Amino acid sequence: MGQNDLMGTAEDFADQFLRVTKQYLPHVARLCLISTFLEDGIRMWFQWSEQRDYIDTTWSCGYLLASSFVFLNLLGQLTGCVLVLSRNFVQYACFGLFGIIALQTVAYSILWDLKFLMRNLALGGGLLLLLAESRSEGKSMFAGVPTMRESSPKQYMQLGGRVLLVLMFMTLLHFDASFFSIVQNIVGTALMILVAIGFKTKLAALTLVVWLFAINVYFNAFWTIPVYKPMHDFLKYDFFQTMSVIGGLLLVVALGPGGVSMDEKKKEW
Repeated sequence: MGQNDLMGTAEDFADQFLRVTKQYLPHVARLCLISTFLEDGIRMWFQWSEQRDYIDTTWSCGYLLASSFVFLNLLGQLTGCVLVLSRNFVQYACFGLFGIIALQTVAYSILWDLKFLMRNLALGGGLLLLLAESRSEGKSMFAGVPTMRESSPKQYMQLGGRVLLVLMFMTLLHFDASFFSIVQNIVGTALMILVAIGFKTKLAALTLVVWLFAINVYFNAFWTIPVYKPMHDFLKYDFFQTMSVIGGLLLVVALGPGGVSMDEKKKEW
């Protein structure tokens, strides 16, 4: 009974949080979600020669093609971010950013690095949720018109987005025998499963947001490392990728789990 009371109190807190923040939560979610693209686009500008030389050395593609790659990354990411934040052509912006993820996965050989591949897939999950949000905004203009068949893709986008987002947590699991690591893995895995299947989704996603933000600030504090050290860039990359996944989870909190979820099925029982 005490456990039920505790769960009920936590859900009440989550509902209260949503009521207070519902006006600006989607805006914060979108800003967090595109932060990794924004940071990477700016990085392309300030590290133009280093990025160009890396691509040229790795692929032996020549100065012109390497420069074109860096320019495409810079323009594609910054343009996509501006469109998403201004709420213009959001679907096209998402498809463009999907293309950037695919391009970088191949160009930087992320395909063969499981940790970075899973993080990129989690980033793609956030974009899927952004696509689902933009579809729901478009449908709201036609209130009263039956759109059940059309809304089905949106529901599966939300499901796919939730499942892909939890991949980020799999990269944070620690496989050692310490008590703290074991507890962290059990709690994290339980919350991941709840978000993936859509059960107590808003509460689980909000808990993940708080936990992931704390882990991010603690482990990826790039501002404590001098700029000239390589670790600064590594931590900065991890920090903003994690912030993007936090943005995706905040969209789950703001939008709900969608039709393909246990929370939605419970309403029918």
